[in-house]
Amino acid sequence: MNNPLQRYGNLVTVRDWLRYAVSRFNRAGLFFGHGTDNAYDEAAYLILHTLHLPPDLLDPFLDARLLDSEREAVRHVIERRVTERVPAAYLTGEAWLRGRRFEVDSHVLVPRSPIAELLDEGLSPWVEAPETVMRVMDMCTGSGCLAIIAAQAFAHAVVDAVDVSEPALAVAKRNVAAYGLQDRVRLLRSDLFADLPVDPVDVIVCNPPYVNAASMAALPAEYRAEPELALAGGEDGMQLVHRILESAPDFLNPGGLLLLEIGHERPHFEAAFPTLEPMWLDSEATQDNILLLTREQLLDGRD
Repeated sequence: MNNPLQRYGNLVTVRDWLRYAVSRFNRAGLFFGHGTDNAYDEAAYLILHTLHLPPDLLDPFLDARLLDSEREAVRHVIERRVTERVPAAYLTGEAWLRGRRFEVDSHVLVPRSPIAELLDEGLSPWVEAPETVMRVMDMCTGSGCLAIIAAQAFAHAVVDAVDVSEPALAVAKRNVAAYGLQDRVRLLRSDLFADLPVDPVDVIVCNPPYVNAASMAALPAEYRAEPELALAGGEDGMQLVHRILESAPDFLNPGGLLLLEIGHERPHFEAAFPTLEPMWLDSEATQDNILLLTREQLLDGRD
């Protein structure tokens, strides 16, 4: 039997394998955007994870020589990334968002929502006193990452983490347990608001499926590997957004806030809801991707 490492005889150190992986990824034309945005960072992450090394500590190990078993493990993960064209997070079973680790698999989106940054800031200045927020809902929770960050941002709040997907809720359950938040984060299965009791909350955060049909058809393989249920928003991306905006005010307390991510769909949002005037919120990496509406604005929009 041929030794698969024979052709890689000159690749001995972490530095060697890092150079090789970057070249391999660039030559294959991989798409990045699930935690990294370039071949170097993606290669470094995959190699460090495979070698069970700290994900943020590359330099001390660059010239470390690898055992044959380690070389084979690194070779294998590099080849999987190239041939399977899935996000690195699905290969490692984890994703990092705002310095937090979350378990993931192919039943959930890879955590990357810019809403996380706004939650880390306590939704300031729109929430004046985070300690007064007692109820939060994370609609379309997926891995549960935003529900967990919301529970950390609002220390006195109970958070309802809602999703229609049972496999997604199973992932969320493990993440909630990993952060010890079982007493404050409740996992609920529902088709948006349809199967929930009306029990108003102070804040709803939502990263719904919003990708329009033309954009879905053009997605690179790495994005097509994510669950279509969590991405596809119909012809104009607003199919589920209509339902969310219609029902949300019934589930918000007076003065309550809806924070909604819609990606690059602002033109479609404005065409679909011409009478609404949301506040568009920026994050470090995005503009016009997140909107904020009050309960009162949502009620007025029904008229």
